[in-house]
Amino acid sequence: MIIKKMHEMGVRSEHAYMAAMASVGLSVVAWMGSLKMEPGTGLARADRWGIFVGEWAPTFFGLGLALSHYEQHDGTLTADVHEFRQTQKAG
Repeated sequence: MIIKKMHEMGVRSEHAYMAAMASVGLSVVAWMGSLKMEPGTGLARADRWGIFVGEWAPTFFGLGLALSHYEQHDGTLTADVHEFRQTQKAG
């Protein structure tokens, strides 16, 4: 199973979520960069670059969810997640 192998390699759900958020930011940067660096190619090419990078985010979010699910059943959730859940129950 890929998720189990990723977990054994040290990849955690938090890493996948951070990669997803970085992908969203990188999408905007790629779009703006393409507009400025290639002014003659127009908006369509910039849109393609932004969409290309932006399509990574759902994959990383999905991996994050799968890893989180695995961590819950494996018992390896980080202390931060446990603390968050305890404050949610208390509050």
